[in-house]
Parts: sequence; C-alpha cells; structure tokens
Amino acid sequence: MKRILIILCAALFVPCIVSAQVKKPSLMVVPSDVWCNTNGCMSEYDNQGVKQLVPDYRRALQSDPTLVAAVARINMLMADRGFPLRNLESVMKNIERNRAEDNLLTSRTSGATIAENPIDVLRRTARADIILSLTWSVNTTGPKKSVTYTLQGLDAYTDVQIAGAQGTGTNSFSTEIPVLIEEAVSVHMDEFADRLQKYFEDLENNGREVNIDIRVFDNGSGIDLETEFGGYELAEIIDDWFADNTVNHMFNKADATETYANYEQVRIPLYRTNGMGMDAEYFLRDLRRYLSSEHNIPSKLVARGLGRALLIIGEK
Repeated sequence: MKRILIILCAALFVPCIVSAQVKKPSLMVVPSDVWCNTNGCMSEYDNQGVKQLVPDYRRALQSDPTLVAAVARINMLMADRGFPLRNLESVMKNIERNRAEDNLLTSRTSGATIAENPIDVLRRTARADIILSLTWSVNTTGPKKSVTYTLQGLDAYTDVQIAGAQGTGTNSFSTEIPVLIEEAVSVHMDEFADRLQKYFEDLENNGREVNIDIRVFDNGSGIDLETEFGGYELAEIIDDWFADNTVNHMFNKADATETYANYEQVRIPLYRTNGMGMDAEYFLRDLRRYLSSEHNIPSKLVARGLGRALLIIGEK
C-alpha cells in the first residue's frame, strides 16, 4: 500500500515539474502604428532614398505618461502568466546609449551601403519572440468612461499575427485610463496567452520562420549564382546547404536569377547550440563560412531585423 501511494504521488508530481519547465516566449508591448500616427508619434525614415514613416516610440513614451502606465499594466498581466518581458522603455534607453554606432553597414571594398530600419534595430536589440501591439480609444458617456482596445500578438521575426483580442470594457467612474485598459483586456487574457504559447510550441517543434535574400555584388569579379564550382552551379550549392541546415528541410525558394535568390518560409532552429536564440543573421553566418572555406567565395552578411538577412556574394 505504501509503495502504491509513493507511485501515485510521483505521478502527480512529475506533471507539475514538466509544466514548470515549459519555456515561454519573451514578449514586448508597444503602441500600435495606428496609435502612434493618431498621437503624432511618427518619424520619417530614409530607406535608401525612399521616405517611409515609422513609429517613434521614444517620442511616444516621453510625451504620454498614460502610454507608459498602459504598457506597464499589460506587462503585469503577462508576467502574472509567466511570460518573460522586454520593457520598451528600457530597450529604447539601451538603443540611445549605443546611438554612436553606425546606422549604415558598408562594404569594405566598394563602399556599398545598406540601411537598417529603425524598427528592426529595436527588435534586434530587444530580441523578443513576440510583439504585443496595443491600440485603445476612450469612450465617454456622461460621467462614466470605457475603453475600446485592440491587442495583437505579432511574431517579431515575420510580423505575422498569431493572436488577437479586442473589445470594449464596462463603463466606469474611474479616470485612470491604464486601469480601464487592464480591466477590459483581462477578460480575454487567458485565451490570448494560450494562443501565444501554442504558437511558440509550434516554433520549438518545427523551427522559426525567416526570410533570406542572396545577392551578388556588381564589382566585376565574375562570380554569380550560375558560376560553377566542382561541376555545380553556386545556386545549387546554396540550395543543398539550405536543405541540410533547415528544420525538416523546410524552405521555399520564391524567386531566383543569376544575380539574386529569395528564400521564404525558411525554418531555422529556435536555439543555437549554446542555448541562445537563433535569428536569420546567425543562421546565415554558417553559410558564409561554408562558402568561404569550401569554395573560397567571399561574401558580406547584412542583418535586416531578426527575421530577415541578406548575403551578398563577391566581396566582404
């Protein structure tokens, strides 16, 4: 009888251990593009001559104390459910401390330059798995107020929406908007968090999805993706490397010519061998080393955020 009790206790205890060891995705809460645009918190970004508007999170945090409090409330709700968090305000301060670092990456040989989107800089610094994009508006009915909100869970690597919650909270005499937001969001938070966790578990089993671009420097080297090495075109060599190094050999070669190749839905391991998170740039480092050591082909690696990277063939 004593032995049976020990077995039963062990059986009940083991699931608790397993549950406690389940790894959760890291999150970062940001105001949505819509909120930033409505509140005058957008900045113009020069993307190689093309003007683009991007959210200015620093201005948003400094100009609206309600935003800081609202982000803190959502952080608290997610922390209560065991999710590790990257605080937006702390990340922005870290970026400011490193602003002296060059925003342009330059080829040592030809001087070719490629700019990185400020939002990509933010995500690369934060290294969050999932971005929680928050929008809200305040409704007033006499002395009472309510909040209509939208909360989107976005894959930080691909911007694909993986979970969403929206609704309007009950009317209240409270004048604290962050409190109203917390009350409104709490209703759907368990279901929202469950979807985030299931998505992350799929990434653990099937790999993280990233996009890879291959280009060729126009420097007269004579190397392009149709150049043969040992009887195989460079494009074939790269394809075989992707097949050998992606999770379950999963990737899609969306488009290609002799000077470029675009790979989409490239499934890479969630973690490196040292346990740190894998991103598109780190994944491509091994391809760069392989091309250099096996075929004496120089190349330049450029990060375009967590979920996209560029390898330029022909020089460094």
